[in-house]
Amino acid sequence: MLVPIFTLNFKHKVNPHMVTIGKYDGIHCSLTCATTAGKVIVHSPHNRNQPGRNAEGDLALLSINQQISSVSAGKLNPNIQNDVLAVGTQTNLMVYDVEKNTDLFYKDTPDGSNAVVIGKLGDIPSTMAIVGGNCSIQGYDMEGNENFWTVTGDNVCSLTLLDFTNNSQNELIVGSEDYDIRVFREDEIIAEMTETEAITCLCPMESSKFGYALANGTVGVYERSSRYWRIKSKNQAITITSFDLDSDGVPELITGWSNGKIDARSDRSGEVIFKDNFPNAVAGVVQGDYRQDGGQQLICVSTEGEVRGYNAASEELRGNLMDTNMEQETIRDLSQRKQNLMLELRNYEENQKAGVAASGVLSARAQQAGGGPVSADRPFPAGVEYEQSEMGVIPASTQLQTTLSVNPGDEKNPAHVELIVATTNDTVVRAVLIFAEGIFEGESHVVHPNASALSNCVRVPIVPPKDIPVDLHIKAFIGYRNCSQYHVFELTRQLPRFSMYILCGEDQEEAKGTCTFQVNERVQRIVMWINQNFLLQEDVQVDANGCINFAFLSLRATGPFHFKMDTSGTIILKTDDMDLAGDVVQALANFLNLDDLHTTIDYPDEMERLREVLVKVDEYHAVRQKLTAEMADHSNLIRSLVVRAEDARLMGDMGNMKKGYTELYNMNRDLINGYKIRCGNHQELLAALKQVNLIIQKAGRMRVGKYKTQVVNACRAAIKNNNVNALFKIIKTGGS
Repeated sequence: MLVPIFTLNFKHKVNPHMVTIGKYDGIHCSLTCATTAGKVIVHSPHNRNQPGRNAEGDLALLSINQQISSVSAGKLNPNIQNDVLAVGTQTNLMVYDVEKNTDLFYKDTPDGSNAVVIGKLGDIPSTMAIVGGNCSIQGYDMEGNENFWTVTGDNVCSLTLLDFTNNSQNELIVGSEDYDIRVFREDEIIAEMTETEAITCLCPMESSKFGYALANGTVGVYERSSRYWRIKSKNQAITITSFDLDSDGVPELITGWSNGKIDARSDRSGEVIFKDNFPNAVAGVVQGDYRQDGGQQLICVSTEGEVRGYNAASEELRGNLMDTNMEQETIRDLSQRKQNLMLELRNYEENQKAGVAASGVLSARAQQAGGGPVSADRPFPAGVEYEQSEMGVIPASTQLQTTLSVNPGDEKNPAHVELIVATTNDTVVRAVLIFAEGIFEGESHVVHPNASALSNCVRVPIVPPKDIPVDLHIKAFIGYRNCSQYHVFELTRQLPRFSMYILCGEDQEEAKGTCTFQVNERVQRIVMWINQNFLLQEDVQVDANGCINFAFLSLRATGPFHFKMDTSGTIILKTDDMDLAGDVVQALANFLNLDDLHTTIDYPDEMERLREVLVKVDEYHAVRQKLTAEMADHSNLIRSLVVRAEDARLMGDMGNMKKGYTELYNMNRDLINGYKIRCGNHQELLAALKQVNLIIQKAGRMRVGKYKTQVVNACRAAIKNNNVNALFKIIKTGGS
């Protein structure tokens, strides 16, 4: 077993997620943590032996004087070996040269700095400090110039850089609060994976693999867009990283948990190969040559400041951690399979006995009814009822059937998709278990009909929160009413992407919002896409003119949706929901394999809302500047009041001293009230900026490829120049 090779304690409380390691002098590793007191600890063990340094000289404290939201270390200047330290707060980003004790640059980040990563992205020539905030992502070079900006669907929770496409260039992996993992090739989204909770941590692994952790305790590994494995715990995964702990040449996924557990899992199967426990929650896990012996150590930090370091397994133990664990796991699996098979065999034997007994009873009844003995050649005579056995025998021809339909709802039941699970004979459905990601709380749903209401059919209401295709993994217990054992039927059914829309008449009132674009494709192929992606009772067809004109009504109360296409390939989407239009455009582009797609949109209600939000943003900025100026004036006045009050005290003038400190007390109260107003104003400003970024993101999702990049960049430029009219034109036409 691996044991810590060194331990130490900072005696400071460490913020979760805020632990990093960097070579600030270009040679030696320094462990860096953000504390709950608004400070940054830099622990440099190599400084301990320098002349003039005492035993505590290896620990330095940087005062940020703000609530820290993220820290990261990396090489920002490719011509210098030294790493820099990036510290993010809710209002700014500071990039700091620890060795020279100087700021490289200081940037206001109104969208916040929830996550920071340092590295190269795509074809952008300079290394950047990439900051994720309030629905936006920004990148700054070593001089503080903004070289990258884009928007994403919600607040950014985590960032990492990875060669996702194996093209020798890094892509940006972004995890956000809307449960999506997005992969950006510069400012173009090339992949999108939907999870079941906010993505709190991301880390690169071998090749194009990356690890992820969710707020609900799930950790796992993706190979590009395909999930390798995942596990779920009742505890929360605070931090993850990759480290080759068993020295087999392949890094494992290291996870630090809220209950203090550290575990290492195989990147291929998720099996635990090593674990240890802290008495407190884990704040961060990093790796580096901390002992200066040429090897890498796994360094774990708890929220109470305790640090433990682990070496990778020696050559003698190479791979043995995994092999021993796999042997034990294989034995456990085989034992479990043996128990299951023995239980199944015992059930078959009991059923056979019950069947023989039932056959004897029925033969006697048949003879009493005037027939001969019952056999395979001589079935039960008419008038002799077959008694259902309590042992769970059901006809061999029993099948499980499923049907999906849209239920518009009524006063008692809200609108939903209805899943009907039924058998093909008089057997009953005793229970139904459905596993589906992102639909049910806890990802699974169990239906137990009342014993008095048992039948061969069960109806399960489903309400998908988002327009995404979902696989429904269904297990059903089938038997007779008086059965004590049931047969388990398993099947998988896919819920179409746009299942929460019901087809209605063409006379449905049209929405104001419009999205228009041109595709070089046959109308029949678009009809095929509609039939696959909408939950329809029967397949739709083109009209007499060879065109498409379908009207849908959203069951989420977002209004009507019209889909039109003529023979020239012009498609018109009429809906007031910009998210729906963007989802349709992206799904169609993916179905038709379109790399680029230009659209023209017109959403008057959204544009009016955007105009109102921009006015509020200007007002919030004006209030912020006014409050800042007032705080500066008050600070100068406080200095003079303190000096006057202290002078009065020294001269024994108690009256003026009392008067001065009374004024100071009143000034302090005004400052506190002003600070509360400033905090409220800042929160309102963040909410308004989030709305602006979301509308830009929606406008971008209505385009594909280079046209999406063009819209996002042009919108950013218009906002910087405070050109509202240009912003509206860009959103509408896709260009400046």
